[in-house]
Amino acid sequence: MKNDTTHFGYESVAETEKARRVADVFDSVAQRYDLMNDLMSAGMHRLWKAFTIQRSGVREGSRVLDVAGGTGDLSLAFAKRLGKSGQVWLTDINNAMLARGRDRLLDKGYMLPVAQCDAEKLPFPDDWFDVVTVAFGLRNMTHKEFALAEMRRVLRPGGRLLVLEFSKVWKPLTPAYDFYSFKVIPQIGKMVTNDSDSYRYLSESIRVHPDQNELKTMMETAGLEQVEYFNMSLGVVALHRGYKF
Repeated sequence: MKNDTTHFGYESVAETEKARRVADVFDSVAQRYDLMNDLMSAGMHRLWKAFTIQRSGVREGSRVLDVAGGTGDLSLAFAKRLGKSGQVWLTDINNAMLARGRDRLLDKGYMLPVAQCDAEKLPFPDDWFDVVTVAFGLRNMTHKEFALAEMRRVLRPGGRLLVLEFSKVWKPLTPAYDFYSFKVIPQIGKMVTNDSDSYRYLSESIRVHPDQNELKTMMETAGLEQVEYFNMSLGVVALHRGYKF
C-alpha cells in the first residue's frame, strides 16, 4: 500500500498525519493568534493585508471568498468595502480559528456567512466569486495544487485569486532573518502562548514553501492567467495575483 508523505515543517510525515498536526498547531494558538501576529511582524501584517485589499479590485456588490481566513482580518476589511449588496464568506478548516474569527466579526457588528471546510474541497459552485483570497494559509495545505485548482474553480470568469504568503527573503537579509525566525519567534511564542513548538513549525513551514517564482508557476499550472507577484518587506512576504478568464 502506498504511503504518501509530505512536509510538516522540516519533518516528513504521512499526508493523513499533516492535517491533524496542523490542526493541533492552530488549536493551540487560536486565542492569542492576533496578538502574536502583531508581535512577530511589529504590526506589519496589517500593511500587507491592506495592500492585498487594495490589489483585489473589489467594489460594492462583489462576492468574496476568504479561504483559511482564520480570525477574520481580511473578511472584516472586505466587508467594510462591499456594502450591504456584497458578500464575504469566511472559511477555515480549523474550528477554533473559525470560531475566533466569527466572534471578532460579530464584536465589530458584522454577521458574515462562515463555513468550516477544506480548501482542497470547497463547498461552493463553479464561477461564483469575484475574488478569492488566501492569506498565510496556503503553506499549511497538504496538496497546494488541489487547493489552487479549487480556488480557481469557484472564481467567475474575470475573477482574481490573491495569495498572500511568506516567501523567499532578499538574500543578504537571510542570516538575520533566520536568527529571528528560529531563535526569537519561538521564544516569543513560549512567553505569550506557552507554545514554542508551534512557532518553530511556523518558521520551518516558511522555508519549505515554494518561493515566488515556484508559486507563480503553480498558479499558472492550476489554470490561472496573467499571474504576477509583489514582494513586500524585502521578500519576507509576497502577494501573488492571478486571473481566471
